[in-house]
This record gives sequence, C-alpha cells and structure tokens, in this order.
Amino acid sequence: MEFIDHELIIVGAGPAGLCAALYAGRSEMDVVMLEAGIPGGQLLLTELVDDYPGLEDVGGMELAQKMVDHAAKFGVEMTRGQVQKITRDDEGRFLAEVDDGTVYRAPAVVYTAGGTPKRLGVPGEEKFMGKGVTYCAICDGAFFKGEDIAVIGGGDSAAEEGEFLTRYGSSVTLIHRRGELRAQAVLQRRFLENPKSKTIFHTVVDEILGDEKGVTGLALRNVETGETSELSVTGVFIFIGFTPNVDVIGEHVGHDASGYIETDRDMRTSIPGLFVAGDVRSQLVRQITTAVGDATTAVFAAEKYLLDLKEQRDERETSSERAQEAQTA
Repeated sequence: MEFIDHELIIVGAGPAGLCAALYAGRSEMDVVMLEAGIPGGQLLLTELVDDYPGLEDVGGMELAQKMVDHAAKFGVEMTRGQVQKITRDDEGRFLAEVDDGTVYRAPAVVYTAGGTPKRLGVPGEEKFMGKGVTYCAICDGAFFKGEDIAVIGGGDSAAEEGEFLTRYGSSVTLIHRRGELRAQAVLQRRFLENPKSKTIFHTVVDEILGDEKGVTGLALRNVETGETSELSVTGVFIFIGFTPNVDVIGEHVGHDASGYIETDRDMRTSIPGLFVAGDVRSQLVRQITTAVGDATTAVFAAEKYLLDLKEQRDERETSSERAQEAQTA
C-alpha cells in the first residue's frame, strides 16, 4: 500500500473544495485535493448563476473554471480519485484511500464532498433511469425538446431547473406534495410566470409509467383527497433534495437528523482535525456563497490546528530532552 504524505487533504472539488484549495495554496500549505470527477461540483449542473457577488449572470461551468484556475494559480495539486474511506492511524493521522489503492495521509482534512440527489423510491424510477428519469436538467434537458416534462419537488432546484426546462419542453409541470413552493421568491416567479409552466400541488408520484422505449407518464395521488390520476409525460426530472456524502468517513461524526455533519463556528467536527465545508455541512441554507465562506473558515481553522499540533510536538520533544539531560547530570 502506497502512502503519500501531506499537511492537509481536501476531499471534493466543488465551490467549497476549490475555495479551500485556493486559501490553502495561498498559505503555502502542503495540500492535495481529491476529486472523483470534473472539478466544479453542482456548478457543472447549473446553467446560470446570478447571485454570486461581483459576477452577475455568470455561467455555472464558467464560474467553476474560474475557481479551478484561481486555485491552480497557487500551486494546489488536484488529484483524480474516488475516496473509498477515511480512517485514522494510531498517531491520529487521517488516511484517505482512493479507488486505485493509493492512500493519502495527513494530520488534517477539509471535507467538502457535498451530497447525492435523493431518489423518489417509487416503482419505475430505477427501471427508467436514463430512459426518461433524470436528476440533471442542464445535462439532459435538450433530449426532451418539444415534449411534455414533469419536475418533482418544490425547493430552489425544482423551480430553477423547471424554468430552465421550459426552453426545451412544450410543457413543464411541477409536482409538489405541499400546497406551496419552498423556493426563493425570485425563482418561483421565474417559473410560474413562464407560459409553459404548470403546477400540481398536494400530490405525490406513486409510480413512473413507461414501455420499452422509456417513460410514458406518472401515476399521481392527491395526498389530501386520495384521488388518483395519470399525467402523460416523457421526461421526469427529480429534485427533492440531497443525501449528504458521509459514508466514507470511517468513524462516528456528529450529525443532524438528516445526516448532515455538525460543526462549530470554526467548521470543526466532533473528530479532531476533521473540518467540514459546503453542502455536506448542517446549516440553514446551501448556496455558493455559504460554501466558500465555510471553506475559508475551515482552512484557517485547519492551519491553526496544525500549528497547535506542531507546538505540542515541540513541547514534548523539549520536555524529553530536558528529562534526558536531568538523568545524565
């Protein structure tokens, strides 16, 4: 087993990870950033970003590339690798094992691995995945040009991606189990004011219907009346939230009821040396701005943690030297 040592490991290269890499590199820390895919995270699934200060109406991919370039400017090593597990050795150092068997070792980790889209868990979802069922509008919207599309959810992602899909579909019907959307007002307005948009409230999907070619419709149920119906669509885009990617952490870490990792104000977790930033962290909102803010704090806190470890190590060595001198005196 090959060990590669660093001062700091950053897991994930979304906005939080890239910001953490920028600050770590700027501080001339010995850092490696591990990312399973293309750097950018959720930005790669976002067509337009209009709420990042100073960059009005910037494309998601463009902003991701700007962040990648900025981090690279400070010499951060970006390594492609899917982290399989994170454990600690007897000395308290973190061991991040990636899919090729390489193990990266460091006394501190900034964990920014984000989350994975939640599944509906209804019949037909797995069967028609890639055949009409999808979780990314910007990735797959163009495949449904001129067709009827359903969007499941009621938060920011559902409203934002639903509005995006109106440029392709002949109609976009948003289905939400509650009586009103939870999305930000500006995102709701953009979707609801679009002439192609429709909404069905107080309703859940009981089954995704289809044939050998793919999705043909949805079996719906009104949660208030119990009345059932069918909606004819060929595309189903599911935006009902994310499950935090925490399974690779090999020991218990404090988390909230939804599994998001809890931290103090300095992004410290219940595991010494493990700092968390971005969408995987328990917090009120999950935006690009909060992700980069978390990451900034996490890196400075990690740097202080490493300095404290060094001071403690130096004190132990000094004490040991004094004890040896006393024995020989």
